[in-house]
Amino acid sequence: MTHCTMDDLLALRASEGSVWARKHLESCEVCRNELEALYQRVAQLKALPPRSPARDRWSEIRASVVATRAGRHRRWAAWSMAAAAALAGVLVFNPFSPPPASADLAQVKAQSAALESQLQSPEAEGRVVTGRDAAVIAQLEDRIAQIDGELATQQAEEQMQAQLELWQQRVNLMNQLVQVRVVRASYVGL
Repeated sequence: MTHCTMDDLLALRASEGSVWARKHLESCEVCRNELEALYQRVAQLKALPPRSPARDRWSEIRASVVATRAGRHRRWAAWSMAAAAALAGVLVFNPFSPPPASADLAQVKAQSAALESQLQSPEAEGRVVTGRDAAVIAQLEDRIAQIDGELATQQAEEQMQAQLELWQQRVNLMNQLVQVRVVRASYVGL
């Protein structure tokens, strides 16, 4: 015996079934049970809540995107600051520079001696200077004397870098002193 197909059962449910399907349904228990199961499935599907469109989640999505961008911005800022600090550390402390050679120290000492002899020349002394220029000259000479005192207390080999820095400061101060005196001499016309 042939049973009703699902199409036959659906047509019977919609009251459009064939005569053969109606007669077969009256005599076949299996097909009646299948039609009853079909009615129950339809009832269960009708009992489901109605589908409504998804609610507007734009504000949540926008907040998520903004939070992601802000987190990315904070990470970039932190990495940028770390890179800047590392670069500043390398520039300030210069760990890759070779230790100062005694030749550099000798060269700076020679520059200092040349500037000192230029300051001791007869035309550099005995000129008339203003009070401001005299104060600048006295201040520069005091700083040079202070550096000379520090150089006298330095150990010979142990602190070569510190000596080199002090000698460079001394040369810079003497250059300033020579410039003050030379500018004053050219201003006065000597």
